[in-house]
Amino acid sequence: MARRSLARPGELAYYLAYAPEGTDVEELVRIAGTRWAIESCFQAAKRECGLDQYEVRRYPGWYRHITLAILAHAFLAAMTAAAAEKGAWRRPSQPVPLTVAEVRRLLASAGAGPAPPGADALNWSRWRRRHQAIARACHYRRRTRT
Repeated sequence: MARRSLARPGELAYYLAYAPEGTDVEELVRIAGTRWAIESCFQAAKRECGLDQYEVRRYPGWYRHITLAILAHAFLAAMTAAAAEKGAWRRPSQPVPLTVAEVRRLLASAGAGPAPPGADALNWSRWRRRHQAIARACHYRRRTRT
């Protein structure tokens, strides 16, 4: 099968297709067109789940690592799709959870200032985490549109 780009008509892409007899050309073209979606899924699995970070010596260890990494990526993709379907990317009501750095900052500010110990820092932390949640929701909403 040969494919010509609309943007660059002089370039041809060739595919060797192996399919059962009677498979339509439209089906082969559809499958060949999914290559970029599959490539982007592998890139996301490498970035998010460590698909390419294996140090094994034998096939069974490699197979286990690849299987678990792809399973983790599938789980994350399913959870993201379920959250988007429920509308979880709307304006959040809860701030983002406390992080280790945030707890360290709050503990460092305890006992400082004229107000009750750490009151200003706690208010600032709530405000900051609430705005982080809003920014995160907007970011994910924009990413799901593209």
